[in-house]
Amino acid sequence: MLDADICTRALGARDARFDGLFFVGITSTRVYCRPVCPARVSYPERRRFFDTPAAAEGAGFRPCLRCRPELAPGRAIIDAIPRLAHVAARRIAAGALNGGSVARLAHELGVSERHLRRALEREIGVSPVELAQTHRLLLAKRLLADTSLSVTRVAYASGFQSLRRFNAVFREQYRMSPSALRRRPRSVRASPTESSDEGSSPLRLTLAYRAPLAWTELLDALGRHALPGIETTDANAYARTVRLGPRTGVVVVRQLVSPGRREQSRTNLAVDVSPSLLPELMPLLARLRHLFDLDAEPSVIDSHLEQGGLGSLVAAHPGLRLPGAFDGFEAALGILLSQATSPAVPNAVARRVIETLGTPVETGSDALTHVAPTAAGVAHAGTSELVRLGVDPSRADAIAAVAQMVVAGTLRLEPGSDAEAAYRSLVSIAAIDARLATTIVARAIQWPDTFLASDRALQDAAGASTTAALLAQAERWRPWRAYAALHLGLRAERAREAAAESA
Repeated sequence: MLDADICTRALGARDARFDGLFFVGITSTRVYCRPVCPARVSYPERRRFFDTPAAAEGAGFRPCLRCRPELAPGRAIIDAIPRLAHVAARRIAAGALNGGSVARLAHELGVSERHLRRALEREIGVSPVELAQTHRLLLAKRLLADTSLSVTRVAYASGFQSLRRFNAVFREQYRMSPSALRRRPRSVRASPTESSDEGSSPLRLTLAYRAPLAWTELLDALGRHALPGIETTDANAYARTVRLGPRTGVVVVRQLVSPGRREQSRTNLAVDVSPSLLPELMPLLARLRHLFDLDAEPSVIDSHLEQGGLGSLVAAHPGLRLPGAFDGFEAALGILLSQATSPAVPNAVARRVIETLGTPVETGSDALTHVAPTAAGVAHAGTSELVRLGVDPSRADAIAAVAQMVVAGTLRLEPGSDAEAAYRSLVSIAAIDARLATTIVARAIQWPDTFLASDRALQDAAGASTTAALLAQAERWRPWRAYAALHLGLRAERAREAAAESA
């Protein structure tokens, strides 16, 4: 339950740290806003507080046209809703009901349709269909306001199955037609960097986050296990090929820099999307948020780690994020391939694997040439083909085993999956030790409490002499031990660099 006094104080201060954590509905106008809305604050007796846009819209409120609730950062990974409702909500936000049914989603989650409906209605306050409709409408509103896409393309890009249905739902929910959002001058509706024509030019959108964001460190972490031909990073950008369903394309993500603004005031990433990916826009944006850990609450995490004795590390790297995965199997493949042979030639081996088992795609870039191999494709190729391509035999066995388990459904590497079950499945494979399993779980599932106390480098960085000593010390960092491990890893890396220089 939301505490009205806390929400009132945050609303009065327009504290950006609460952006996306709650929304305020104004009973006199039936509009709901973000706590950072520039509009005049209403009288207290005219306010209602909601923890999600879906709850506000379920109560009959429509989104504010000034602060635009669809642009608010998402909720944190660790929250109060039970696992089932949490996983279902994430799946729906990624478009699980766009052309799919509630019954199918319930089957994938291993529960009855009735149980799924009851869980969502009890924990979030809306039905699965209502939650999916809210996500579609908010994405449509965003595209109408920020792009030059036709209303028809907006409808299908937002997950609606027909233009007629889109128009009817939009009018019913927001009491206006979709085209009404485009009656304002173009200069007011969006800046040139936020729009795109409907031709071959990439579509420019933004992804919001809560500042600060350690962008350079995040790019370094993602680049460490990047698959050649599929992913590439430079000083400020991450680019990759994408396959979602039958569609392929390219996305490029950069930190959005506003002239004259301080670094810590940046709160958006700019995303350029190939037009071919528009029908898959909802799952694409959900995967990117997971990849960059954009729903984290750095002020809460950093404060907690500071109180746990990591103040100097947090001060050196505020806003450190847990690198995620665009696709769980792809992340596991990258991690295993990065250590599949001698340090001198791992990139060459990985490139051969990608060129042989991946799918060629034309992107116009020499660095982005293929989409990632699927688990089914790698499982079909098997150990022998991987060894032929230069992968160490034991590591080839591990890659093939992971692919087979993913195809069989005995290993789930996606947000919301059971982290402990995934870890047990991974360490049951002969060539995957605790360190590799922990790394894969941290990337693919992005569980924020993932931690390997037996890692000698972490022990040295924390000043702990034994595994037990580090475990005891790490109790103060829960439930964000994975972030603590990142900070300790950076300290260990600096120590190695200093030792190398002195030698």
